Amino acid sequence: GMFVDNNAPVAWRGPMLHRAIEQFLTDVYWGALDYLLVDLPPGTGDIAISLGQLLPGAKSLVVTTPQAAAATVAVRSGAIGLQTGGEILGVVENMAYLETGEGRMEIFGSGGGAAIAEVLQEQSGKPVEVLAAIPIDQALRIGSDEGSPAVLASNPGPAAREILALAQKISEIPRGLIGKPLGLKPV
Repeated sequence: GMFVDNNAPVAWRGPMLHRAIEQFLTDVYWGALDYLLVDLPPGTGDIAISLGQLLPGAKSLVVTTPQAAAATVAVRSGAIGLQTGGEILGVVENMAYLETGEGRMEIFGSGGGAAIAEVLQEQSGKPVEVLAAIPIDQALRIGSDEGSPAVLASNPGPAAREILALAQKISEIPRGLIGKPLGLKPV
């Protein structure tokens, strides 16, 4: 949004994208981050490859919807992270269900997140869990459109509660200390 006016498309090829991401990661002062979340389009394009090269120890949070077509693309997205030296943090199933007065309606089917976790676990040789199943929630959509995070609402809806639970789970996943300052001073 800061590069172009009026929502104009940005027609950048791989080398320009790579340089922009490299500059974003190296020239921005981030301070002491616990996490840097980068929302990528689905697939295995230039951006995913560049991030894998520039952040070789990164962990991917693979987001999908329940249907099989989305699962296929999500597996490829997770696999590209593995091929570039990263790990899989977990899987999130978005639009997993719609809560109705009569129970849950699985509009887009079910099981896509679990299927992806199973395939990525086989490919990585490490446990991969479905960390969240986020329901369809009108409050989440409205908050997103207004630029008001649903998780900050005074009465969070079902999607916001699931996102907060996901954030809690991620914060509890052990992280290595390699390359991280410990704040210790030698005596």
